Amino acid sequence: MTGSLETFLSTAEVHDAVFSLRPDYRAMLVVADGFDAGPSDAASEDALQAGEAAARAALRDRPVTEVPHVAAWREAYRAFGAKPQRTRNSLEAMMRRAEAGLPRINRLTDLYNAVSVLHQVPVGGEDLDRYRGAPRLVRATGEEPFDTVADGAAVVEHPEVGEVVWCDEAGVTCRRWNWRQATRTQLSEATTSALFILDALGPMSDEALDAATDDLTDRLTRLGPDVSVSSRLLAQ
Repeated sequence: MTGSLETFLSTAEVHDAVFSLRPDYRAMLVVADGFDAGPSDAASEDALQAGEAAARAALRDRPVTEVPHVAAWREAYRAFGAKPQRTRNSLEAMMRRAEAGLPRINRLTDLYNAVSVLHQVPVGGEDLDRYRGAPRLVRATGEEPFDTVADGAAVVEHPEVGEVVWCDEAGVTCRRWNWRQATRTQLSEATTSALFILDALGPMSDEALDAATDDLTDRLTRLGPDVSVSSRLLAQ
């Protein structure tokens, strides 16, 4: 990564148009550098198994749509025109998958997916070496490029007008707030610098968001002796 982690974080922003939709929204940005990513391992397996157990416990007596933070995100999706039954927020998607088993992808992705389910908060991760400029959460014009895969082939799509998207100078990095990430900035076993975004709405307290951040930070610092981690809260 070029420049300091703190400098990168200082450039991040959430546009007022997003806060107008959800004044209770908070984004916790965590950046990490100097780690050894690599394939899934025993530590990430333990984390995922703990997440799966937590999800089963949370859903023992209620459907996933009645988990307070999931319900809040379904409401937020409706506010900008998305249909939550068709495009699920990442927390709901992870909790639904937990019964059959969360995906095993690589150490970084496994860890943030585990933190997401353990703390019931949407979490995303981006490769900073593939990032271009500052992270911004905006309402889309509809012209921004979003690189993804459809039917096994690489394609460029565009968000709907007014859709809430994370983006950088090169285009959309995550559509519908926390629904689907671009292929360009996906984490891999070779990633050495990363940005993680924890998305919180009203049902999640500031204390709970801090606990999730501390958990993610602790897991990241175990990935090597020279890991550096910084964080910044974006709120109205």
